[in-house]
Amino acid sequence: MPSSLPLQTETIKILYAGGTFGSYGRPLAPLAADAFLPIVQQLLTQSDSVVSLQPLSWLDNDLIKDSSQLTPSDFIHFYSLLLAAYQQGYRRFLLITGTDTLSYLGAFLAEAFAGSDFSLVLTGSMRPLLNSDALHSYEIDPNSDAWDNFSESLKLAGAGESGVKISFSGESWPAQTVQKIHSHDFMAFTGHSRAAYPANSYIKALSDARRQHWIDDQYAVLDKLKTRATTASVQVLYCVPNNTQVLNEQLRSLLSQPACGIILMGFGAGNVPYSPELANALQKAYEQGHMVVCASQSPFGGVSDSYAAGSWQYDYHVIAGGRLTIPAIYARLLWLHLRFDTPARRRSRWANNVSQAEITIKKR
Repeated sequence: MPSSLPLQTETIKILYAGGTFGSYGRPLAPLAADAFLPIVQQLLTQSDSVVSLQPLSWLDNDLIKDSSQLTPSDFIHFYSLLLAAYQQGYRRFLLITGTDTLSYLGAFLAEAFAGSDFSLVLTGSMRPLLNSDALHSYEIDPNSDAWDNFSESLKLAGAGESGVKISFSGESWPAQTVQKIHSHDFMAFTGHSRAAYPANSYIKALSDARRQHWIDDQYAVLDKLKTRATTASVQVLYCVPNNTQVLNEQLRSLLSQPACGIILMGFGAGNVPYSPELANALQKAYEQGHMVVCASQSPFGGVSDSYAAGSWQYDYHVIAGGRLTIPAIYARLLWLHLRFDTPARRRSRWANNVSQAEITIKKR
């Protein structure tokens, strides 16, 4: 692998990946980069705001799609593009994508670049930048949130703080804390600042030697990541007031598949209806290499083991998701299954991440 080039300390590399931000027409669909980027570039040239003072360039990307269609292989595609630019000496990035999976992609990239001094801001919009009522000319929609989100994100990216953040509607948060809470309001996302791993793993500034060592480690396994992403999956089992046999059958149907991540969506603080059959299925899932993580259906608060209705599952190797959001749990499970080749190493890495998180919370 060639050595990294000198850091391009000021330049922001912008990656356009589609989504509502760049959608146009009836029905709305993301414009191709060669049609959309010149329009944005012209707007930047005309802007007299601070964003025009920042050196900017576009990162070539041929994967433009609605974010609801993204797959693990697509996540690795964006990771590869960003990693290559980071290796070339760029450090500040802005990624424009769709809101459906924005929090999932952000959390995944936060896991993937942990331990580096990489700086990335993700954003999108709830309304397209261009007005689809004017189908014969490209006009800016004056009621869109797109330009404001873009401008604020550029300012945040320009600050160059290490880590992966999501910027939306005038606010920003560490990527792993963010979740979408509204399907069409401009204030569609929320998050918090009490972020532990991977946010606490980022380095303010790496030496050239340490950065190159980190990059070399990533490239050493990149081909394996691409291969594994073609078959990787994270399954979700959702608790509703059914007979426990239903949940048991759903879990057992996964046992014949290759080891994967499984999110068990419990009630409240992670309560899951007990049955001996379900307990046995969870034990078998563990023995076959599956990682089952319990999460809460509640949008805030996470899970705990204080209720007997939920604590029983942890005797069968279920992992408590803590305060992690669903996108963050998905992202961590996916990254662990792509990056590490055995169930033992994946579980060890998860446990190490939790230990770092507990240390961070105690310090605060």
